Amino acid sequence: MQTLIMAVKIDKLLTPNRVKLDLIDRKILHDLQINGRITNVELAGRVGISAPPCLRRVRALEKAGYIRGYYADLEPKSLGYNVKVFAQIGLHSQSEPDLVAFEKLVSSWPEVRDCHMLAGEVDFLLKIVAQDWETYQNFVTEKLTSAPNVANVKSALTIRASKQEPGVPVQIEEYQG
Repeated sequence: MQTLIMAVKIDKLLTPNRVKLDLIDRKILHDLQINGRITNVELAGRVGISAPPCLRRVRALEKAGYIRGYYADLEPKSLGYNVKVFAQIGLHSQSEPDLVAFEKLVSSWPEVRDCHMLAGEVDFLLKIVAQDWETYQNFVTEKLTSAPNVANVKSALTIRASKQEPGVPVQIEEYQG
């Protein structure tokens, strides 16, 4: 019995506190994901509760880790970033210390906006932005291919984005199973 209690306490320490999501919580997440600048009063009205409990719910969702942050969706071209490339990276070694070292190095490069470790032939997929193709080529030759453990880089230049949605789908209808 004591072992079971200890295991439950350790499990609670290792996992973030999660709020059981009801329909109102899902509506809050849905609306905030679409418009992170919505006022609490407007959000409360949209989800059908008053402002004080709405704010408490938002704070609980933040504390539980459902909401990681709020940010502005910037227009890259208006800031001079005319090129977006997805680069597939192969490494010489896939040992955990080498993977972590690569991830740490990549996180220091502001041009790299996303980094995903993959299963399969490719080890990492990077989303990289640059002012122009020449700037991207310089990044590849001066930083990326000269980085420790990088075996190969395959670049795919985007032509256009036909869909670009942040976050994840949030079901706001009750399940009728």
